[in-house]
This record gives sequence, C-alpha cells and structure tokens, in this order.
Amino acid sequence: MEQRRRSEARWWLAFMLLWDILWSGALAQIRYSISEEVQEGTVVGNIAKDLGLDRNALRNRGYRVVAGSSEPLFEVNQNDGVLYLKQRIDREEACERTTPCLINLKTVLENPLEIHYVTVEILDINDHAPVFPEKEKRLEISESASPGARFQLQAAQDPDVGLLGVQHYKLSHNDHFRVEVKDRGEDRKMPILVLQKQLDRETVRQLKLRLTAIDGGKPAKSGDINIIIDVLDVNDNSPVFTKESYSVTVKENVPVDTVVIQVNATDLDQGANSEIIYLFGKDVDSKLMKLFSIDENTGEIKVKGKLDFEKSSSYELDIQASDKGQVPLTTDKIVIISVIDVNDNAPEIDVTSFSSSISEDSKIGSTVALISVTDLDSGINGKVICTIKQDFPFTLSPSLQDNMYAVVTTSQLDRETVSKYDVTIVAKDSGERSYLTERTISVVVSDVNDNRPQFLLSPYTFYIVENNSPGATVFSVKATDRDEGDNAIISYHILRQIDGNKLTSFLNINSETGDIVAMKSFDFEAVKTFQFQVVATDSGTPSLSSNVTVHVFILDQNDNAPVILYPVSSNGSAEGVEEIPRNVHAGHLVTKVRAYDADIGYNGWLLFSLQEVSDHSLFGLDRYTGQIRTLRSFTETDEAEHKLLILVKDNGNVSLSATATVMVKVVEPKEAFAASDVQSAAKDDEDSDVTFYLMITLGAVSLLFVISIIVLIAMQCSKSTDYTSKYLQEPNYDGTLCHSIQYRSGDKRYMLVGPRMSIGSTIVPGSHANTLVLPDRRRTSEEVRQLPRCGALY
Repeated sequence: MEQRRRSEARWWLAFMLLWDILWSGALAQIRYSISEEVQEGTVVGNIAKDLGLDRNALRNRGYRVVAGSSEPLFEVNQNDGVLYLKQRIDREEACERTTPCLINLKTVLENPLEIHYVTVEILDINDHAPVFPEKEKRLEISESASPGARFQLQAAQDPDVGLLGVQHYKLSHNDHFRVEVKDRGEDRKMPILVLQKQLDRETVRQLKLRLTAIDGGKPAKSGDINIIIDVLDVNDNSPVFTKESYSVTVKENVPVDTVVIQVNATDLDQGANSEIIYLFGKDVDSKLMKLFSIDENTGEIKVKGKLDFEKSSSYELDIQASDKGQVPLTTDKIVIISVIDVNDNAPEIDVTSFSSSISEDSKIGSTVALISVTDLDSGINGKVICTIKQDFPFTLSPSLQDNMYAVVTTSQLDRETVSKYDVTIVAKDSGERSYLTERTISVVVSDVNDNRPQFLLSPYTFYIVENNSPGATVFSVKATDRDEGDNAIISYHILRQIDGNKLTSFLNINSETGDIVAMKSFDFEAVKTFQFQVVATDSGTPSLSSNVTVHVFILDQNDNAPVILYPVSSNGSAEGVEEIPRNVHAGHLVTKVRAYDADIGYNGWLLFSLQEVSDHSLFGLDRYTGQIRTLRSFTETDEAEHKLLILVKDNGNVSLSATATVMVKVVEPKEAFAASDVQSAAKDDEDSDVTFYLMITLGAVSLLFVISIIVLIAMQCSKSTDYTSKYLQEPNYDGTLCHSIQYRSGDKRYMLVGPRMSIGSTIVPGSHANTLVLPDRRRTSEEVRQLPRCGALY
C-alpha cells in the first residue's frame, strides 16, 4: 500500500513538472528558484539548454542579461548559457513581505534579435527569529474584568514569510489567562490575552507571565516577552465605537494636514471613566505614524506625510479608544484608508537593444532598436502612447510583450541624402494631466556603393597649342562620387579601342588626379581636332564607373615659313627673269610673286615688300597681292636690267619670311615681241604645271577643312543648349586671307582674322599672333565662327 502511494506521488510530480514545462514554453518564459543568502556564483539554471539554444553561437550573438540602472543580481555565462548569481540576495531586502518573491529578467540575443524572459523565485530560509517590539509589557487589568475579557498584545515581528514567519504563541503556565491568536492576514498573527478566571486584587496584586512567539522553521526559532499584569479596581465599561467599520478613500496627492476621517466612541461610565482619548493601536507600524496622525481628543485622522499609490494602494490603521478611568478600558477598531491613484509619474523609456548604424540598402521593416516603456501609475494614468517626434523614415512597431516596441524603417534609406538621424521617441501617458518623456537615439546610415562617379563637365573641351612639350600635363579631368570611404576613391583611365583613335596612344592619364599628359607634340597642320573617352571608376565592391568624352582642339602656332610658288627657277631657287618692252606705261604689270603659308590666321597672312631695287621710282610692289608694276614710263637713261629682291613674311608674333629675286630686263619692243613668243610657250607649260599643283593643294586643303567643319557641327549639336556653336561666314579680308575663326574662352572672345581687322580689335599679350579679342556682344554661350579655309595663297 505504501509503495502504491509513493508510485502515485511520483506520477503526480512528473505530471506537474511536464505541465510546468509546457506552460513555460507557451509563454516563452523560464522560471527558476533559488534560496536566499546563497554564495555568489551559485548556478541558477542553464538557460541555453532549457531554451534549446546553440551554445556555440552565444558569444557571437552577444547573449546577455539586460539590466536597468541598478547593479544586476544575475549574470549569464556566454560560453555555456548558465545563469548564475552575481551577488548575495537577501529576500527580505529584495521583496520585503511580498510573496512569492519574483525577480524578472530579460535576456537578449543579437543577430537576429531574440528576447527571452526568465523569472527567478527567491526562496525564503528561516534566518530570522521572532522579535517583540518590547522586552517587557505591563498591563493594568481591573479586578472587575469578567472572564473572557480579551487584551490584545503587540505581535512579534519576523521578517521571514509564510511558514517561516510567526505561527503560534505560547503562554507560560498560570490559572487566570490563556493566549489566543487572531490572524490578520499578511503573516500577521496577533496574540490576545484572554481572562479565564476572575481576578482578585486582594489575593493577587500582580501577575508575571512569559509569552513566547514561535515560527514554523525546522528547527523552529522563538522570541519572548515578559508580561506584568497589575490588578486594578473598578472601571468596568469599555468605550464603544459608533460604527462597526471605518473606511475612506483619498487621493495620493492630498495636501498635508488634510482630515481624512474622524472616528468616534462612547463610554457608559461616568466622570473620568467615560472620557475617551484616541490613540494608534500598539501594532501600528512606525512608517504609518509618519504618514498619518490622530487627534486624541476629536478622533480626527489627518495626513501627515506624502502618500504614494505606487508604494501602497491602501493603509490599515489600528485605532484605540481608551477611557480615563483609574484602570483605563480600551477598544480597538480598524480604519481602512484606500489611496486613489493620480497621474504623478512620467513614463520611462528604456532602450533594450540598439544598433547604432544601419546600412542604406537595408530592407523596409529592418529593426534599429528595441525599447520598453513603463509608467508606475495605474489604470488610464499608466496607459502610455509612444510615437516618433520627427517625420523620419522610422516607426514604432508594437511587440507581443506589453509596452515593448521595435523601431523599424518605413522606407528606403539614402546616406547621400541624410547620413544620420537623431530619432526622438516620445512617450505620453493618458492621464488627465498627462506627462511626456522624450528619448533620443542617433542612427547612423552606413554607406553602400550605389553612386557612380560624376564628371564635373560632360563633355570636356580643351584647346592645346601645337608644338607642346612632350611629357607635360596638357589638361585635366575631374570626377566626384557622392559615396564615402573606399566607395568614393576614384581612379581614371583612358578608354583605348583597337580600331579607335590612334592619337590616344600618345596620351597618358594619372589614375589618381586625372591629369592627362601628352607623350608627343601635336602638329596643327597634321591634325586639328580629335576626341577620346576617359573612364572614372570608384573603389567600391562591386565598383561603379562612368565615362566622359574629351574634345581636343589644336591651336595653330607660327611654325611654317612662307613658301615661294612663283618665281621658281629650274634648280628650285626663288629666282625669275622678266622681260618687258621699254615703251610700257606706268601701271604696267611686270609679274606677280606668289607665295603660300601652311599656317592660318595672322600666322598665314603674308605681306610683300621690296628689300632691294635698283631704282625705287621705277617699280612698285603691292604689299598684299605681290604684284610688281611700273611706276612710270622708261626713259633712254634708264638701265636695261633691274634686280628686285622681294621679302615675303607672315604676321606671326615671331614672323617667318622668305625672299624671291626677280630680274627685270628692259628690251626694245621688237625684241620683246620675239622673246615673248618664245617664252610664251615655255611659260604656258610652266604656268600649267604650277596651276595644276595649286589646284591639287587648294582642293586637298578645302576638303580637309570641310570635313573639320562637319565634325565640329556634329559635336556642337550634341551639346546642351548652354553650349552652342554657329558657323557663319564673315568676310573681313580683301582676298589675300581666305578665312577667319572666332571662339570664346571664359570671359573673352577670340577671333582669328585676315589682314583687315575690325575696328576696336586689339592683340592680347601672350596670345598667338593671329588671335584678336573682340568686344563681347553675347555672354550666354560660347560662339565659334569659321569661314572655309583655302590656305594663305598669294
């Protein structure tokens, strides 16, 4: 039979344990118990094992106990998930008389975020003995007291609770009194001395008794008090309260000295035996005496200190009415004071878990922080509404746990727009006079490589003077990246294509600065313009890049000397012989010196001058056309042969020149006609050859120029409206110069012109000799004007 009972007990215990485990799992909460006063480091339980967590990931996931501002009582070992005691716990200090004594813990795992709730019950041990407030109690009892009269004594105090508190009282042996215990709840057992046998003052004037309070520990602990009873004579009526019970409600913010309630008692005796005074009972705690006072004459109970609903929602006062008889008689009554909560506590915001940075490519709904909100008030005063103060891409998502919120993203983040958010969380209770609390958390948006490098200009246009120094920097490109760190570090390279522009092989770019170096000198006469592409790549992973087209225009320098096309002798020297009749008149065309310069503008504008002549009065040279004409008629005294040395020079800064020699022979008319017939045939052949070569040269140059114009027009049309080009003819020359070019750079407008400059033009110091600055008639866009080039042919 005994074995069967044990078996049934084991099954019942197993069932209760299984039920507790299933119930705890459903609530996602573990409950442990530990006795008070155990040593530091005592193991409470293995949380990782009970929750089925991976012990190897505990440290990496930052497994910890979340504590408030006070020193935590428990700590979790991140290596094995064991919860252990960090400091010694005194249950009476931690929970006073609250049972059970529960300490709630929050444990947090990061990446992903998990919260587990652990409850630890602090078990009481019998570490306190009952203690009476006084070592000795003296009572005065009238001999007229009838058997059954009851005299309340002060209860012994035992900080332990439950069975370990005071369980019963024991009175020393005597013939007149016995002890009864009245249970007031909350572990309060009041000893009451009951008269069993009528007292006889003439027989016994004084009784000495010993009252022992015994707790329920094993072994039990006890405390004693000596009771001395003085037997008095005759006041035999006790005061009687007018009400069976007294109760009142009062707000916790009631001012000091406010009358809460008034008690009243009457006594049927006469004289001093009927005069009543009111006192607090012997069992009233000293803390209550700091909060309330009683007027001994009127029975008015007033507020003496500040009430706090959060500390206690009700108070129970023992009030004693005593007459003034020689042997006073007393009556006890309980007054219950209920405290009404008022909204006197502001909400508190506790950041449970917080990630100080979030990637800008995080998905919508990503958690930034976990917060918990508490309000010590109750009811509507303790109901808290949480919001985010700013219009930020964050919101508060309620958790399954009351007053727990997650700060999550509501839209895509962009670090380049906003790199940091100071999120202010507002907690406001719902009381009639509401309180508001703010807590700010700073969220940094971390960068991802989501921006391509951007060039400052697109496209780039550069002008380079020909004959530049090889190896020198000719121009530079620059790109920026809105990202930061490695994502914003930019490297440059030239996009080289196999079948592309061969000139790019002569260019080199600094990968860090974007400076472009020409490895050879450019020749305007060989190439006038070209383009290539530069690629800018950031250092992100994966990297992003962008490219830009660079247009390069070669500017002319005066690096070509004039070439004499006529006269040219058979050995290639610039010498010729002309025969004219002696009877020609003034203005007769003797010959025309023809020359060509491969440069353009002023560099290709040629001027002719007579350096040497035998008779200045006889021949004249047109400085623009190169025509040699007679200035007067010949006389008999004029010599028959004249040597003319003609200097042909361009108009560059440092002008280049060439010379031609023309021998003019004056013959008689008949000889001139005969010679002219002979020479005409040879000259016709010579002129036809020269004309043929001139036509080939002019055609090639014109074709090249037309192609350049078409390329320029296509390039300018592809640009934005802020950069336009127009090509208009501006014939500002008299036929000796076949082209002019106008262009803008910065605040200045430049024009390459022929021999007739427009009024108001000036040569800019330091510019090319063929470059003029024109008065600025438009400043809204750049303008390029160019006439078809036919070479500088004279």
